Amino acid sequence: MLRNAKSTSRLDILDWLKDPAAHFPPQRHADLAEDGVSVRAVAAKLGVSRRVAGAHLDLLTRLGLLRAKRIRHRVYYRRDDIRIAEVARLFEKGW
Repeated sequence: MLRNAKSTSRLDILDWLKDPAAHFPPQRHADLAEDGVSVRAVAAKLGVSRRVAGAHLDLLTRLGLLRAKRIRHRVYYRRDDIRIAEVARLFEKGW
């Protein structure tokens, strides 16, 4: 199966958010495990602009694979492991 750069980036994001403390530096106003990771941190890790990272995070959130939480003026993203497991089961059943 061929993967394009966009889908690879999104898979990387989902993988990094399994253990955000191992992949991202501590954040000033949010706990990595409880609150999630900022767009800025994801953009830096991917090596892209915040706008591009935000588009990836927005799509993953709309799909229900991530949860978004606003703290102060920033939005933080974390995995929704229950939803990810549901989607994985759909594909295992041959959707």
